[in-house]
Amino acid sequence: MAEPGTVFTIGHSTHEIDVFLSLLDHHGISAVADVRSTPASRFNPQFNRDPIKATLAKVGIGYVFLGRELGARSDEASCYVDGKVQYDRLAQTPAYQDGLARLDAGRAEYRIAIMCSERDPLDCHRAVLISESLVSDGIPIIHILGNGMLEPHEASRMRLRKLHGLEEDDLLHSMDELTEQALVRQEAQIAYVDSELRQGSAD
Repeated sequence: MAEPGTVFTIGHSTHEIDVFLSLLDHHGISAVADVRSTPASRFNPQFNRDPIKATLAKVGIGYVFLGRELGARSDEASCYVDGKVQYDRLAQTPAYQDGLARLDAGRAEYRIAIMCSERDPLDCHRAVLISESLVSDGIPIIHILGNGMLEPHEASRMRLRKLHGLEEDDLLHSMDELTEQALVRQEAQIAYVDSELRQGSAD
């Protein structure tokens, strides 16, 4: 049983819309916060912004677009180094902080699922960035996996440490430090790259 005020996350992946809705229904989700910077999918148009908003409304689930506030891309050049988004810089922007505040306020009234596109939360900024921000503020996070199972964020962290060979603490590093190392490595793999900015930095 999830704690009151828990925020969930989910990736729409390549799910058929009925499967996606069943996942939300099974876990009692009453509102979806879309954190895709570009809320459109050429291969899965059922999850484009207007269609998914309308579909969710038909089954009584609210929808809010927070891609401008909490998306993995940024319009601010200061958030990039060599064309790649830096999550620590993105997290300090007023827009991002406003997005977190809106989620925090909304969880008192709704059972919220943060939605992005990637199936595995570890491949997505919803776990590597947003969930970390929320957890640091004491907000419990649970990820809805593609098979419908639930993965508490601490279990996701454990899986991430294992993925990067950092699953056991040692004499020199605490578990929190190993988690931070794993997050940095994962960010390096998944963070958005703006090819134009990268080209400009190389000139």
